[in-house]
Amino acid sequence: LADAGHPVLRFDVRGMGDSSGALRGFEQITPDIAAAVDVLAARAGVRRVVLWGLCDGASAALLYLAERRDPRIHGLCLLNPWVRSEAGQARTQVKHYYTRRLMQREFWLKIVTGRVAFGAIGELWQNLRKAQRRPDAATAGSGGPFQDRMAAGWKNFAGRTLLVLSGDDYTAKEFLELVAADARWAALMRSDRVTRHDLPEADHTFSTSATKRQLAAGTVAWMSTINAATTT
Repeated sequence: LADAGHPVLRFDVRGMGDSSGALRGFEQITPDIAAAVDVLAARAGVRRVVLWGLCDGASAALLYLAERRDPRIHGLCLLNPWVRSEAGQARTQVKHYYTRRLMQREFWLKIVTGRVAFGAIGELWQNLRKAQRRPDAATAGSGGPFQDRMAAGWKNFAGRTLLVLSGDDYTAKEFLELVAADARWAALMRSDRVTRHDLPEADHTFSTSATKRQLAAGTVAWMSTINAATTT
């Protein structure tokens, strides 16, 4: 991005990496994001900013928008957003693990021969029950489940979003399960302001050189489409 002419600030939130201070969860780092945007605006002279985050960093970006409608935020790059709930995790396991196992001949042979414990069957039943639940607002903080606050932040955002999803990643699969199960998230995904980019071979952190290059090229290309010559 810097080579393409965009001023860039990569920062560690407090308590992580090179940053001092007490570690906070991703739901409590809005002040850190605000401080980073302030510094970038002051030192690089930018007026429009793109927030780029992976996993709970992507989630934190949406929570930032829910808490502070910062007019400087011009775009979002969200990579494999973290939306885990008990129900969402159960839906993902049922669809992407148990369904595959039920199609395997060796699984049924293990059942017939008694090599599959009753505990495994019980676990499948529990996951089927959990898959029907929604996040419990009573245990999710005063603002409701963080997934709902993320959706609210995204809904009220007038800028453009690049959503990047890895094919070899359960976090990305859980995100898609939430979209399939929740009409609000499905509507957000249909917005003409959202560009979805799938990388089928990528893992959660885009750890291979090939997927890193694809991610970088895709981000630079998207930045050019939003006329972001002065953003980061």
